Amino acid sequence: MAASIVEHGEDAFRKLFKFYKRRKPPPDFSDVIDFSKGLRNEKVFSTELSPAAVSESDARLAGLQPVRDWKAFGLQGYPGFIFISNPFLPGTQQYWVKQCMKVYPQKPNVCNLDMHMSASETGHIWEDSTQLMRSKVSGKREPKTLLEKLRWVTLGYHYNWDTKTYSAEQHTPFPADLHTLSNHVAAACGFPGFTAEAGILNYYRSDSSLGIHVDESELDHSRPLLSFSFGQSAVFLLGGARREDPGTAMFMHSGDIMVMSGPSRLLYHAVPRIVAAPAGAPLPPPLLQGPDQDTPTDCLAQRVQEGDWAVCARYIQTSRINMTVRQVLGPGQTFPSVTQRRAESANAQTYHEVESEEDEDSNAKKRRNGSDSSVKS
Repeated sequence: MAASIVEHGEDAFRKLFKFYKRRKPPPDFSDVIDFSKGLRNEKVFSTELSPAAVSESDARLAGLQPVRDWKAFGLQGYPGFIFISNPFLPGTQQYWVKQCMKVYPQKPNVCNLDMHMSASETGHIWEDSTQLMRSKVSGKREPKTLLEKLRWVTLGYHYNWDTKTYSAEQHTPFPADLHTLSNHVAAACGFPGFTAEAGILNYYRSDSSLGIHVDESELDHSRPLLSFSFGQSAVFLLGGARREDPGTAMFMHSGDIMVMSGPSRLLYHAVPRIVAAPAGAPLPPPLLQGPDQDTPTDCLAQRVQEGDWAVCARYIQTSRINMTVRQVLGPGQTFPSVTQRRAESANAQTYHEVESEEDEDSNAKKRRNGSDSSVKS
């Protein structure tokens, strides 16, 4: 049982991470919290949101249910942590999956493929991949398309994986639709005026995992970190402010949103495992749903063409996409000078990446130039 290793002491969090990551024998998931079941116990409690902060029409335009209908939870011992169980309207998750696959990887945004391919080779990732993906035969080993090689995409202020920093020089316009979605979610959770300035999209295959880390590179930690999950389910671990603190395991299903704010903003966390879908279940149920008959034409659910979704659905059958959105700068803040950044980067802690099930040491050189299958967060 996982509970037997959830204890204080040296490397308690890493032990829990390894427990859920192992393949043989597979781990026991009985201690993993499943918010979709609406359970409330000594650790899980309902969280009050702010329905008046987002109008019903604004929520609908972003593909969200009215805030009063959201199911939000908190965890004892984790002040500032909010888990929202799939608040999306039927048919709208497809829109965000499509954006993550067709729109957001395109230039001027940056992706892992740019680290070892020319701009001309990565300029049309969707167009260069869709025909082959449509014609692939299930179960047959075929060369991977560029879409299937995606591990991460950065938006807005682009995170520098070498210096572990953001800068004014590395910036492109943040997507307006994702900014609106993030602003509404933050406002509903008590953070009006949240400005989405940086995004990291992670593309997880079935053998991927996200190493233990803290998201601390943003200059303003008073604003929340938002995490949106689509596709296959994952086990998420939330720990403490120290590596020695124990962790809590929970499922993230398609459409779930996590908000890390206040004391929870700088806690260690990780994703040790993508959970295989049950046999005969090609897609998570929310991604099989179409829009309701009375879904208005201005809703995002109406903006995904059948041909585009056929490609996305094929990909998401075995994959998970996660969008994390951050506000980098607080009111009146500016980026440090180049000299200051160099001094800070020299003292930066090692950043933990999303790892596939390969030996970390043997892939160190590959990760530095972005040529392996790892993704980062």
